[in-house]
Amino acid sequence: MQQAFPPVHEAWGADTLAPGLLCAGADLSVDRLKAAYQSGIFPWFSSNQPILWWSPDPRMVLKLADFRVTRSLRQTLKKFIQSKGCQIRVDSAFETVIAQCAHAPRAGQDGTWIMPSMIQAYVDFHRAGFAHSVEAWAGGEMIGGLYFVAIGQAVYGESMFHRATDGSKIALSALACMCRRFHIGQIDCQQNTRHLASMGAKEVQRSAFVNEIAKLAAMPGPEWNFLQSYWQEIGLAIAS
Repeated sequence: MQQAFPPVHEAWGADTLAPGLLCAGADLSVDRLKAAYQSGIFPWFSSNQPILWWSPDPRMVLKLADFRVTRSLRQTLKKFIQSKGCQIRVDSAFETVIAQCAHAPRAGQDGTWIMPSMIQAYVDFHRAGFAHSVEAWAGGEMIGGLYFVAIGQAVYGESMFHRATDGSKIALSALACMCRRFHIGQIDCQQNTRHLASMGAKEVQRSAFVNEIAKLAAMPGPEWNFLQSYWQEIGLAIAS
């Protein structure tokens, strides 16, 4: 039996050098990752570090009722939805998506935290049914995508990439559509960024987040491949 994580309230506070750091070590097995996410914990570390586990307070969460689409993105979504050869796919190229996320440049970051060990761990998590990709395709090419973790109705966004303007935003909009279709009310975004805030994500207290995901993770989750068929229907409503 694997050792449980420390209580999340023991994570380092805002006045420390590493706010949200809870513990270090262990492994990235499917069982440990599942236990972590169900407890509001996620791994994040660099190549010269041990496995580090985090549970920040506050937590950045996108409530689907607050999801915002800018005027320019609305036009992009309309064009994408109505264009021949444009598709949203789910789980058709998970390994490609996470590899692209690993190589995507990040403002203020040198290198990536999505190292080979993390990629393999999430590929295993995907094969176990807990990690998924949403991909935006145009003309037979993937123009953007994201991967996320889903346990029951608890959804945790991980990372995005784009090869064309707004490609990652199209993928995020598609995930929001699918969550709305199954009445999933929120997507965990982990930490505050300007990009996520512009789309409606807000900070919530960790205690409230952990209580909510405990309920959501215990509920039956959707068949994500099935839900992609509702993208155009709900996407048009969002883009209108």
